[in-house]
Amino acid sequence: MNFSLSEEQLAIRSAIEKICAGFDAEYWLKKDNDGAFPDDFHRALARDGWLGIAMPEQYGGAGLGITEAALMMQAIAESGAGMSGASAVHMNIFGLNPVVVFGADEQKQRWLPPLIEGQDKACFCVTEPDAGLNTTRLKTKAVRHGDHYLVSGRKIWISTAQVANKMLLLARTTPLEEINKPAQGLSLFYTDVDRNFVEARVIPKMGRKAVDSSQVFIDALQVPAADRIGEEGRGFEYILHGLNPERILIAAEAVGLGKAALKRATDYAKERIVFDRPIGQNQAIQHPLAQRWIELEAANLLVLKAATLYDSGRPCGAEANAAKYFAGEAGFRACETAVMTHGGTGYAKEHHVERYLRESLIPRIVPVSPQLILCFIAEKVLGLPKSY
Repeated sequence: MNFSLSEEQLAIRSAIEKICAGFDAEYWLKKDNDGAFPDDFHRALARDGWLGIAMPEQYGGAGLGITEAALMMQAIAESGAGMSGASAVHMNIFGLNPVVVFGADEQKQRWLPPLIEGQDKACFCVTEPDAGLNTTRLKTKAVRHGDHYLVSGRKIWISTAQVANKMLLLARTTPLEEINKPAQGLSLFYTDVDRNFVEARVIPKMGRKAVDSSQVFIDALQVPAADRIGEEGRGFEYILHGLNPERILIAAEAVGLGKAALKRATDYAKERIVFDRPIGQNQAIQHPLAQRWIELEAANLLVLKAATLYDSGRPCGAEANAAKYFAGEAGFRACETAVMTHGGTGYAKEHHVERYLRESLIPRIVPVSPQLILCFIAEKVLGLPKSY
């Protein structure tokens, strides 16, 4: 049993840190204030080939695993970019997993290289206003007309919908009343975002302003049948293959964000002098910071275990969910403690920790609530009756 990173993994982390060094805390504060997408940061990662870290080499990717992708995403968040930086590239890592696993060779050749090179930006159009996490009840319809489908419906909380030119879209191709199980009859598409038929309205929100969240309205969008992934009606099954990697990556980002907050809090505790001594000399300041370090280290081990299981092809549902849950909580507590360590100055934007605290709620909420994770663990691991 070895808990050390390999030389290659350390080199990956070092390379990402070098890129991120060109985008300091003031850069991300500006993005948080003006809400502009970090295009130059996205381009920098694309230029060095990192957007395809977990995609096949034959299509321009690096062919590495979710473990390496998690290390990359953690390094991005830990640099001070937080969830704004991580979310700018998050979709590249897990979102196209159904294409990699179930797409035809022609589709992979058509879709993956432009995404890896940074020419395309994609959004993940699954969640709907009336369905929430009950994905099998979504109402967006795709009706076949010869060599294309006409798609109409609504999606909500879609990240990067304002800047994306592509979308991974889940829609119902067979009505509920004509199928045996709700999970059947859903089809998955990867297609162009035609703004003549797709309207994205920004949702003003608490944090991560640089990466938009939008409500998307789709009205008679013509989608070529060639843009359907795999078989018609099996889209929900395909989507499931990307859930564990997403949970692992979100968990890694939460750990990175927590570490960024912890560093700022620790530095401040060393420098801030009150009553002729640094506040970090007081145990009331020391102990919470030490506790946060322990929690983040434990969360990181959960992330690495889940990622290692996934990359070795072993079941990792419980571990991926546990990592997401624990890292989300640990990251939040670290950010909260960072604000409290700063006292009143922590409430000021110039110290950055208030931004981290706002962003730390994201890994707690998405892509699945902590309560549903506990339900999953209770049922699938502990063998308790299903509660929902």
